Amino acid sequence: MTGRTLFLSPRVTATGQALARAARSRALHVETLRDWRVPEQWAGGASLYAGPLFADTVAGGLGLGLLEAPADWLARLPYALTCRDVEFTTVAEARQLRRPAFVKPPNDKSFPARVYPDGSGLPGPDAGDDTEPVLVSDIVAFAVEYRLFLLDGEVRTGSRYATRGELDVTPLAEDPRGDEVLAFAGQLAASQLPSAIVVDVGVLDGGWAVVEANAAWASGHYACDADAALDVVLRAARPAAEFTAADRRFLRPLPEVVRD
Repeated sequence: MTGRTLFLSPRVTATGQALARAARSRALHVETLRDWRVPEQWAGGASLYAGPLFADTVAGGLGLGLLEAPADWLARLPYALTCRDVEFTTVAEARQLRRPAFVKPPNDKSFPARVYPDGSGLPGPDAGDDTEPVLVSDIVAFAVEYRLFLLDGEVRTGSRYATRGELDVTPLAEDPRGDEVLAFAGQLAASQLPSAIVVDVGVLDGGWAVVEANAAWASGHYACDADAALDVVLRAARPAAEFTAADRRFLRPLPEVVRD
């Protein structure tokens, strides 16, 4: 990938800085986009680390494709992997909830992912599209949570990031449950994921369960090895023409590029 440029959003993050250092060590170019516009006359191989909203704005102009998990992926997993009921529905349907539930957009941050006492606290039709997909799940409390960067179904690097809901960051290799994490992650190989993705897992009621999947090009690395995480980011956000047929079905829909 010599000659490739890793683009970063204007928002400075620890992960963006770590990925930039890893990219420069490989003699890759690193550029920070200072606004929401792609450089004029841009042509070349690109990758991207940015939040979903910024990525939607610039990825098309950079000629990128962006891998993400299917919106309903978590809801389609067997109960043995989630240890809770998860429903894939629309925000309009979720607004009818009359019980507490954890509600989140699958692949965006269009509204806060959190426990809602009922559906009345969700965005109204004046604030967004009623057909926007959401995941509604039982309220659970993970004892410990881990972030895993996966490439071709294998964990390239991982990190503990929370214990009992509080930030608690440690490299996976230094965690006493590291082998258990890897063994559980091995069960996800047949779960219809793109070749490059981030999956969070944790301990729930004494057993292992999936927390969620996240796009590698938008995920924090915590104590993961930045160089290994960069491998996953470069695969997950790259020139659209480079994706294999197996991965094209996992490409994020992007807005049409408008040119002056």
